[in-house]
Amino acid sequence: MLSLRAISSFSWRVFRFRLFGCEPLISQMDKCTNEEQVFDLIEENKAIISEEEVGYAFNILCQFQKQNTGLLKSVEYIKNHPQFLTLYNLTTNKMESMNDDNLVNVLYCIQQFAVESHDPLVEALVTEAWKRLERFDMNVLAKFSTCLADQHLYFSPLMGKIADIVSRNLETIQDLRSLSVLMVSISSLTSQHFQQQLVKKTELLFDTIDSSQVNIARRILQFLRNIKYSYYPLLERCNKVFLSNMNDLDLDTISKISSLYHSLQFNNFEFILITKKRLTEMIPLFDQPATFVKLFVVLGPMAGPEEKKQLESSILLISQELTSQQALAVIGAMEEMESRNLRLIKKIASILLKNLENYKPIELLKITHALIVLHFQSKEFFVKLRELLLSYLKISVKTSEISILVSAISKLPSPHLDEVGISRIEAVLPQFDLNDLNSFATSVLRWIQYGHVYPDNTTGKQLKLLQKIDHYGHQRLQKYNNLNSLWAEIKSLKGDWFSESLLEETVATLQRLVDGINYTNVAGIAYFISRTNYLNTLLLDKIASVVLQQIEKIHPFAIFPIILPFSTLNYDPPQRDEFFGTCIQHLNSYLSLLDPLRLVFLGFFFATLEYFPEDLLRTIFNIKFLSRLDSQLEILYSTLNRKVQFRLMELNRAVCLECPEYQIPWFHDRFCQQLYNKDIGSLNGAQQQIYKMLAEVLGGANCVKASALTSYYHLLDFECILDKRKNPLPYGSHNVTLGKMPQMHWESNTQIVGSSLPPGAERIALEFLDLRAFCRNIPHLKGKSAMKKRHLEILGYRVIQIPHFEWNSMVLSTKSARMDYLRERIFGDGKS
Repeated sequence: MLSLRAISSFSWRVFRFRLFGCEPLISQMDKCTNEEQVFDLIEENKAIISEEEVGYAFNILCQFQKQNTGLLKSVEYIKNHPQFLTLYNLTTNKMESMNDDNLVNVLYCIQQFAVESHDPLVEALVTEAWKRLERFDMNVLAKFSTCLADQHLYFSPLMGKIADIVSRNLETIQDLRSLSVLMVSISSLTSQHFQQQLVKKTELLFDTIDSSQVNIARRILQFLRNIKYSYYPLLERCNKVFLSNMNDLDLDTISKISSLYHSLQFNNFEFILITKKRLTEMIPLFDQPATFVKLFVVLGPMAGPEEKKQLESSILLISQELTSQQALAVIGAMEEMESRNLRLIKKIASILLKNLENYKPIELLKITHALIVLHFQSKEFFVKLRELLLSYLKISVKTSEISILVSAISKLPSPHLDEVGISRIEAVLPQFDLNDLNSFATSVLRWIQYGHVYPDNTTGKQLKLLQKIDHYGHQRLQKYNNLNSLWAEIKSLKGDWFSESLLEETVATLQRLVDGINYTNVAGIAYFISRTNYLNTLLLDKIASVVLQQIEKIHPFAIFPIILPFSTLNYDPPQRDEFFGTCIQHLNSYLSLLDPLRLVFLGFFFATLEYFPEDLLRTIFNIKFLSRLDSQLEILYSTLNRKVQFRLMELNRAVCLECPEYQIPWFHDRFCQQLYNKDIGSLNGAQQQIYKMLAEVLGGANCVKASALTSYYHLLDFECILDKRKNPLPYGSHNVTLGKMPQMHWESNTQIVGSSLPPGAERIALEFLDLRAFCRNIPHLKGKSAMKKRHLEILGYRVIQIPHFEWNSMVLSTKSARMDYLRERIFGDGKS
């Protein structure tokens, strides 16, 4: 009887422990302050620990690992701890009885501790999860997809199965957090139709999330970046989330968002200004290389002169501590910053040189490009870099890698390639798309340019290689029967080879597939056409038609590239007023949201087309807008800064001359005087030739003025004045040395040219128009040249334009023929 009582008492104690032990152990783990305490609890309870407690233990360890600033040390410490092996074995034994959430959570935690993907436990957990896949709820499925992504299984059948589940259940998904995680994970396996469905679903669910959900917004950007789709409505909504939480964003998050914006080519003026302010405040907070390099990379390109000096001085102080990857990041940022700090450039280059053999081909390309842009000169560096690139090229079998290596070699100061390199290129040519072929052709053209320097003279072989590249390029264009597939390859094509060899056939292919132009691709194709300078009225008419029919589906931001080819090529579609009016009406509600520089360019594009929308111009020409523009100019790199200022001046001039009723003042006198006080070029060969002949035709050099400035600062090639009897009138004494610009003499306001003319006299402007003034394929005057002619006529000039194709024609092959041509244009029937 006593024995029975003893057994009963023991059983009851065990029963009570099993009944109540689960909660106390979890509570005890909650009270732990470090990993060692958790491991002590595991050791004490390993005989009775449940599958739920195993999962909770991993969870607690994960939290400590995330909180630990010495991340790598923490990971190694946990992974090598004896009780981690205990947890490992317990998981192996209990995984089948774990619930779905616990199973996937354990897999996620184990991966955070750097357990390899080929580890038996990881493989077993993935297999068990695969068996349960169809029953997973979306939260669990999202976390599991992240685990697979961490193993780089983006294209695996398992990830494909997850994509299928998402597709089948998309209508019922209501949690944007889970959906955003899944979208990023499966993005590599989504068709264009599925991508559109995901984007629409994201828009529907966006209002269901709290405005503080920065991570959800960031993942949406990541998805758009992965599928290469700059969808403005979502970008804008995500941007609002970031702006409303800017004070809570840390350096790492700002860095990721900025990188995603850069990839998506999305620029938001307000985000940049606020980010710049917040990052500038962070400068004194970081002194560790890892964090300061990240700050340098994000803030540097947008910083003002003082901040740049501060950043460069600070990075120089810690340069000795930089790793190879940190040095690579710094040199890339310096390129964007247009750094001229020679000491820092040399210092970073020395770190790069020490680690050169550790870089991948794509990284070597970045290094090559950055150092050349920064005007770095070092024979030792470039010799070693060249040898390394050539050694990689000889053994490389990946087509993408070969393309990168060849591009890097071609950028070197002596871009020479031997027969082995040429053979390597020839072997892979059939496998390349148009972008790679264009990159190869650009490289070959550089080698041909430098071919005379080398004694072995491989120029002949390089010319044959160029012919083969041409052949494969034409062959690839001819096979396309889908506009979207073609567009994916041609959208970034540019350069001499493309312009000379493929442009005409590319336009013909676009024309063949013209019915594929729609609201999703119309802006991109319009922008591509504007870069080609090739006037194809069928394509432009189709673009205008698509815009008129589908304007509600086109984001206002897309109006900028849509208008560009019409402005550049000086083309009015059949429904001109309706087309431009529709574009402007679509823009009006967004005028306050567009970046200042984009508005300036838009105003200029419309002005070249003789279209002056009042709301747009009133938005631009007011103090508040111009103040915002000044703030943005401070963060632009110098080339773009100058271009924006020049376009604003041209727009100001166009409005003053063509729309005086708007009463917008002219305020660019000082800017123009500074511009033309600099060395703005010299008379080229054709202009010198014309100047001498004009002097003969007009009766002396004192009857023609070269490089004259008009009111509102239009620069003329030549100017002369005829009295009412068409006799040339001499100017006052002025000296022009052929090949050099005359010294400018500034007068008040905008009266640059002389005093008023005698009664009946006329002022004549003569302009020599080179290739740049006309469309590539036909002698059609482009937008800027046409606008200049209008302005000169408003200013009272008779404009004589001398096209290069007339001046250099066989008809005008002799001096006497050219003299007769000039006489006829100046003294003839008066038509220009």
